[in-house]
Amino acid sequence: MTGRGAGTGPPFGLAEVAGVSMVPTLRHGDQLLVRYGAEPRAGDVVVLRHPLQQDLLIVKRLTGRRDGGWWVLGDNRAAEAVDSRSFGAVPEELLLGRVLVRYRGMRPGRQRSVGAVLSWLFSAVRPVPARSDSSRLRAR
Repeated sequence: MTGRGAGTGPPFGLAEVAGVSMVPTLRHGDQLLVRYGAEPRAGDVVVLRHPLQQDLLIVKRLTGRRDGGWWVLGDNRAAEAVDSRSFGAVPEELLLGRVLVRYRGMRPGRQRSVGAVLSWLFSAVRPVPARSDSSRLRAR
């Protein structure tokens, strides 16, 4: 990815999800491990600069290339369209990194039984895979 430039910082970083546009893949409050400098591919979940408000970082899924850049969509199509449906294709230089892993903290107030803790351990850290075989990724 060209957003950070080669060798201009650490290859990995952390980000936090705010909002519901990537549900069910990511939830509000999830922590993300981001790989800077990774080659973007259709289906990847990425951190990018909002094309119209470049001090705002957003997390979206790349669905394919279009004239002018990448088409990005949230996985939750029912959520407000803060993606390419509202701002069009995103130039590649605004892509910052590919999301590799999400970490989901234990929610406050949840029962701390052995079963609940085991369930949390099983689901707390998961890779965020690309989805290239899904018909939902087709840009319309």
